[in-house]
Amino acid sequence: MKKIGLFGGTFNPPHLGHMLFAQEALSAFELDEIWFVPVNIPPHKKKENLASNEERVEMLRRSIQWNQDFFVSMIEVEREGPSYTIETVLSLRTQYPSYDFYFLIGGDMIDYLPKWEKIDELMDLVTFIGVDRPGARSESSYAKQVQRLEMIQVDYSSTFIRKRIKEGKPITYMVTREVESYIKERAIYES
Repeated sequence: MKKIGLFGGTFNPPHLGHMLFAQEALSAFELDEIWFVPVNIPPHKKKENLASNEERVEMLRRSIQWNQDFFVSMIEVEREGPSYTIETVLSLRTQYPSYDFYFLIGGDMIDYLPKWEKIDELMDLVTFIGVDRPGARSESSYAKQVQRLEMIQVDYSSTFIRKRIKEGKPITYMVTREVESYIKERAIYES
C-alpha cells in the first residue's frame, strides 16, 4: 500500500521552504511520494497577485524536477471553480483506493481547519501532517488530530518573496535557480 503525501496550496511562487517541508514529511512519516496539488481558485484567498495556473504549475515542475519522489497533481487545476480539499481527496480515494493519503499543512493552517469545507469528514479520510511556525501555538479544536513534524524553520513565505520581487530585491536562495530564472523571464510579480 502506497503512502502519499498531498501538499496543496497556491505555490505563488513555490519556494525552498515548501520543498524542505515536503522532504522532511516524506522522510519522517515514511511516505512513498509527495504530490503537490496547486489550487485552481483558492476558496479563502483573494485571487489578486496570483500567477496564472500555467505559471504556477511550471514553477512547481521546475522546483521538483530533481526529486524522483515529488510529483505535480493537476486534479484541482483541471477542475473548475474553487478548490476544496474534500472534493480532491474523495476523487483521489476513488482513483487510488489502495493508497493511504496524508495532507501536509503549515502551522498557520492548523488554526484554520475548523473553517475547511466538511472538515470532520476530511479528518476521517486523511492524516494531517502539520509543521509549527516559531512562537505559534495552535488553539484549534482539531490541533490534537494533526500529526506534528519538527523541522528546521524557514521564516519566509511566498508573500514575502513576491514583495521582494516588486521591490527589485534578490530572491536567490529562497527559490530554486530554475524558478528564479522563470520568474525573471516572464516578469511574474513585477507589477
